[in-house]
Amino acid sequence: MISGVLRDARRIVVKVGSSLVTNEGRGLDEAAIGEWSRQLAALVRGDDGAGRREVIMVSSGAVAEGMKRLGWTVRPREIHELQAAAAVGQMGLAQMYETKLREQGMGSAQVLLTHADLADRERYLNARSTLLTLLELGVVPVINENDTVVNDEIKFGDNDTLGALVANLVEADALVILTDQKGLFTADPRRDPAAQFVHEARAGDLALEAMAGGAGSSIGRGGMLTKILAAKRAAGSGASTVIAWGREPDVLLRLARGEGIGTLLVAQTAKTQARKQWMADHLQLRGAVAVDAGAAAKLRAEGKSLLPIGMTAVEGDFSRGDVIAVRDPAGAEIARGLANYASAEARLLCRKPSSEFERLLGYAAEPEMVHRDNLVLMGG
Repeated sequence: MISGVLRDARRIVVKVGSSLVTNEGRGLDEAAIGEWSRQLAALVRGDDGAGRREVIMVSSGAVAEGMKRLGWTVRPREIHELQAAAAVGQMGLAQMYETKLREQGMGSAQVLLTHADLADRERYLNARSTLLTLLELGVVPVINENDTVVNDEIKFGDNDTLGALVANLVEADALVILTDQKGLFTADPRRDPAAQFVHEARAGDLALEAMAGGAGSSIGRGGMLTKILAAKRAAGSGASTVIAWGREPDVLLRLARGEGIGTLLVAQTAKTQARKQWMADHLQLRGAVAVDAGAAAKLRAEGKSLLPIGMTAVEGDFSRGDVIAVRDPAGAEIARGLANYASAEARLLCRKPSSEFERLLGYAAEPEMVHRDNLVLMGG
């Protein structure tokens, strides 16, 4: 099944671990980062003839690179020392990816995220909008946790989790976790010679968690268990996950061609079904907008975004990022989605074209009240 999942994936999140990026802590592995960058660029350009893909790289390595630059051989425990190491190492990490992607003719962007960015509705939408815009521009976003400002309460804890959350954020088709092992085994193959390789399983299967061991590297924080849990999280938005050896030659290109490399953890729900279910499950909506017959028809028949010019009224008190209902002239709920504007702003924008948004609000943002990617039709 790997062949179908990865070959058909149009939007892919790739996560690579510290031990690979820093060659087990000996410093940034320029050759390896260069290889991944070459493959990322080929996927974005569609060199394999299968069409252009959108790719996001989630890269560990900032703390490990900072430790090397600071001459530290043991990962610090104090949060302020971890933050200092990350601040030092992030400079080299970003520079390396920028250099290697530029050599392939690709633009790159550094994006630092914390858990709070994705827990807050407005910051979630801002991060999503930024990443999708970068992808539209053909730029490769390189994401890492913003270790310089996090504390124990808001840390993702590992970049496997971050990779899954990013896959959810951008509604990726697939998450590829590159690690220092071939994939998932029934037991730790370094300790148990009878361990068997798992080629394919269902994401979220509790038996996978039972067979996973602890952290495998002194440099990184994530063991196989974090990868299994990340796959489970990614499956919540319909993304399947592949766990594969990061030093496998042309690993990303071969996966994209459909080769059976690594372990595939299959999401049980399709991406569109997962998003629709998530929207439909919002029982307590913060508000609603009423639309005219023309806007209702476009939503129903064409799946268009909701533009403020088609809105006739705003109900309730809601913030940017809240799930709101869309009602037709008869008052029936025809759709629901994430609001790009708070209720107070939405009232100003009713019946107005996007050309007037800056005059009315003092700034120009999204032209849609609800983008079609964040909107689900009800009753169908």
